[in-house]
Amino acid sequence: MAAMSAGAIAKGLAQQVILTAVFIALLFAPAGTLAWPAGWAFLIVFALCSQAMGLWLLRTDPELLKRRMASPLDQAQTPRDRLIVTAILVVVALWVAFMGLDGGRLQLSPTPFWAKALGVALIIAAFWGWTLVMAANRYAATTIGVMAGQQLADRGPYAVVRHPMYALVPLLIVGGALITGSLWSLVFLIPAGALLAARTLGEEAVLMDGLPGYRAYAAKVRWRLVPWVW
Repeated sequence: MAAMSAGAIAKGLAQQVILTAVFIALLFAPAGTLAWPAGWAFLIVFALCSQAMGLWLLRTDPELLKRRMASPLDQAQTPRDRLIVTAILVVVALWVAFMGLDGGRLQLSPTPFWAKALGVALIIAAFWGWTLVMAANRYAATTIGVMAGQQLADRGPYAVVRHPMYALVPLLIVGGALITGSLWSLVFLIPAGALLAARTLGEEAVLMDGLPGYRAYAAKVRWRLVPWVW
């Protein structure tokens, strides 16, 4: 596989720094203080997992890493999908800020140490699951579309649900809520689930028509996101 250029690596590092800075602002401004250990714990676990996954992709599949770095708001995407992605980004920002407000400032729903430890485990599990997804599907880009020569992914997590990348998101939301002591932030599972379901349907419409074998795969693997539910 082709190695990434120095420019692409620098771009990835810059994106990581910017994302971390945004998370710091969203978490700690509502918290009203930087002296919030649970907030730093969440940030560190998230950043370390994200960096580890990026380094793994850089070593094993640089082309997929470049696709993962692409903006999901690209003009090549349909207006419907750009709207859904924009809404997802807004929900993520509100979720992070609410954890700062609830867990850091108001402390309306504090969690014990064992729950925080479980939250760490859930976030690690989410990133480990996303790693397995990308190991099974090197076309798992941030944008919706079918690439030239794209192969159907039907092994690993794709043998359980058709959209495992989205299915793992609740682990991150629950994990963050537990670490930061913000059980009220679990309410964000509702809009996040609705938006991911909407994007799933849009993605499936593209795959059904454009990816050879996808219709047969959909008939074999019945569940889109949650086994025995949907």
